[in-house]
Amino acid sequence: MDLKRLILGLAFGGVLFSGCNDELSQVGPSIQPEGDRSFVYADTFQVEASTIKLDSVYARTVNGLLGQIYDPLYGNLKTDYICQFYCPEDYKFAHEPIDGKVDSMAFFIMYNNGGYVGDSLAPMQAKIYKVTKPLDRNYYTNMDPAEYCDLQTLIGEKTYTAYDLSISDSIRKITDTSDPNYYTPNVRIRINTDVAQSFYDETINNPNSFHNQEAFNNFFPGFYVTTGFGTGNILEVAQSSFFIYYKYMSKTSAGNDTIIHTREQFNVTKEVIQMNQVENGNIEQLLQPNDEYAYIKSPAGVCTKVIVPTSVISEKIEGRIINGLNFSVKAMPQEEWLYAFEAPEYVLLLPEDSVQSFFLNNKIEDSVTAYLASYTSSSKTYSFGNISNLLKKHVESKPNEDLRLLIIPVARGTQNSNNYYGESKPVTTSITNYMKPAGVRLKKDKESMQMVVLTSKYND
Repeated sequence: MDLKRLILGLAFGGVLFSGCNDELSQVGPSIQPEGDRSFVYADTFQVEASTIKLDSVYARTVNGLLGQIYDPLYGNLKTDYICQFYCPEDYKFAHEPIDGKVDSMAFFIMYNNGGYVGDSLAPMQAKIYKVTKPLDRNYYTNMDPAEYCDLQTLIGEKTYTAYDLSISDSIRKITDTSDPNYYTPNVRIRINTDVAQSFYDETINNPNSFHNQEAFNNFFPGFYVTTGFGTGNILEVAQSSFFIYYKYMSKTSAGNDTIIHTREQFNVTKEVIQMNQVENGNIEQLLQPNDEYAYIKSPAGVCTKVIVPTSVISEKIEGRIINGLNFSVKAMPQEEWLYAFEAPEYVLLLPEDSVQSFFLNNKIEDSVTAYLASYTSSSKTYSFGNISNLLKKHVESKPNEDLRLLIIPVARGTQNSNNYYGESKPVTTSITNYMKPAGVRLKKDKESMQMVVLTSKYND
């Protein structure tokens, strides 16, 4: 058996280096016993690709998207979000405001330097509404804000540009986060003071509202953050927070009365719910049948569907062992107009019927049913590697049913891990739907859609 494996391995390597063909190859007849001869096959099959749109995209995240942008190819994209805020158990104000009155309240949309897509100087307007009922655990991008908010009652608004020209270059270049002048790009929106006052009054009159997170969510379900006028820019929100500002009386070291200015802070964290809403317009052209391209667009839920002719493959390779199936897709060059979308860094290949469960259960690639590929800009290629395990599993369970796969843009979380040789390499810790604006065209001509299946058979 060891000799068989050695010979088969040599033969398999020879096929890889010699190119693809559909002919039967007899391996090592001069050294093999007559009954142990093995054969290797390389069969080429044609797969099909098309563009589809998912009804909704699962998008559990602490990051939001805010804005609106238009791309000549990928159409219009508008994004906003609803968020809850984390509350410590049995929360109360650190100090008693003077006369029991707070001063003001502000909501902060914070993003990283360069954390936006589009025109950084496009004037945009942010608008804030108070959520009026507790949020469902709905992390899909097709949520309807009107189900949760009173859209007739605006509690704050602000006109902004992603690149704040009022911030000097000297401040913007500070990289030390401990520096008191360190600048985090943000949009500061003043919230009606009566919202802040009712918040403090609740801590005094009904402290049970702050006993735990559930009680707090019932009292204060959150904010809906959306846009008013403006198009041309989308912020990639890294953190959402609100502050309640107030004054309290204190004593100096000399025992004299003094007034201290302070604030209370509440943040959106992974412990609470944030829902992104995504509206796409003018994407019908992407979904029209064509012979040249299939499209991927995020966060639109536009992805590429690949159909592998499993019924044909099963009949052709009957009685053989599947050894290899390297699969990759080639992309067209990205568009060159101003603010054109970039290709997503990662895409995921998995069966169509397992998409929902994959993201709901926080799975990662396993090289069995889910394969990850990164974009190689030099060759404009996404390479998934050897996906033979996926084909094997499908052939065994559904040999007469074609294998339907989706190529979906994703975000990859990683951490470094040392291998056996002490070398550090990133390993996947999470995979989520890609929520940043991105788009790419995949080639679907006959040559690009060919798949070579390597199989073997022993002459027992």
